[in-house]
Amino acid sequence: MEETEILRVEGLRKVFRSGSTDLVLFENLSFRVGKGEMLAIVGESGAGKSTLLHILGALDRPSAGDVYCAQSHSNAGVPGTSVRLRSLSDDFAAAFRNREIGFVWQFHYLLPEFTAVENVAMPLLVRGHSRAQARAEALEWLREVELEARAEHRPGELSGGEQQRVALARALITRPQLLLADEPTGDLDDRTAEAVFALIARLHREHGLTSLIATHNVAFARRSDRILRLHRGRFEQVTPESLSLSLG
Repeated sequence: MEETEILRVEGLRKVFRSGSTDLVLFENLSFRVGKGEMLAIVGESGAGKSTLLHILGALDRPSAGDVYCAQSHSNAGVPGTSVRLRSLSDDFAAAFRNREIGFVWQFHYLLPEFTAVENVAMPLLVRGHSRAQARAEALEWLREVELEARAEHRPGELSGGEQQRVALARALITRPQLLLADEPTGDLDDRTAEAVFALIARLHREHGLTSLIATHNVAFARRSDRILRLHRGRFEQVTPESLSLSLG
């Protein structure tokens, strides 16, 4: 893997068994993602965008092909080499996700019984940080997403946009190198969606993230560095100008 690459995907295939037949969701997907790039993944509903992000984030395994991800650090705390995700055991995959990847989904998945600051602190507590340290860093990230004043509110007391900003803070508190976002504005009204996307774009720039965003929002996709369209199990690179106004 070249030094400036974060992801290299080679010949990726995903097949689901449906009764006595195989459903091929996608096959022979190959692409590379450079450090600092914001890549939009578009396509109709059911095309496989979410499944692809699950595989890239070591939450699922492909039926064939490989994903290589550059590690920001090795276990010794020095810059690491790339890792083949299929080679990871479940425990090592979990540790890899906690260290290298931040996830944001269409639904925020905040724990309703905990406050905003407690939700954001959770990944650091899983790492073994002290409660005081995790809380201090969580408050800093809530400040980053302009929600420090809502730190002690539970998810049910927050608006949809505020919930998604808390989820974004939680995704980034571990300071991952790679952000995977699956329809992060899909449940929001247009004005709130614009604010959340603008926040993602700002944090992407300011924290040197590499971001892959699956989206139906044409306007947001056009503001990315590159657009890949998943269609009938294959990838094609499209220009912002050629992107259809409707993505299904």
